[in-house]
Amino acid sequence: MEQFTMERNGSQMTVHISQELDHHIAAQVSRMVDMQIEKGSIRTLVFDFSGITFMDSSGIGMVMGRHRKMNFLGGCTFVTGIGKNVDRIFQMSGLYRIIPKYQERTESL
Repeated sequence: MEQFTMERNGSQMTVHISQELDHHIAAQVSRMVDMQIEKGSIRTLVFDFSGITFMDSSGIGMVMGRHRKMNFLGGCTFVTGIGKNVDRIFQMSGLYRIIPKYQERTESL
């Protein structure tokens, strides 16, 4: 099974991440998402964490790096599908002070 997929809907791109988000997968996601962002026309980036079973701190770095890039280009970033474990990591890191969390992916549309 793929570790992540990207779905484009107009100027919004949603990244669905499944299973584990460790440093190896975070680096792959970063590269692929950066390539899409650099092509232009993406205004909203949504990370869907509903399939995550494990995430370490590299996941936070991956989200923050993409957020900085989107912010620099005038876009916005959201997270959704947050389970208990990921929610705790995001709260402890202070990520929610910077990036909004939506309960459902459609809220960001």
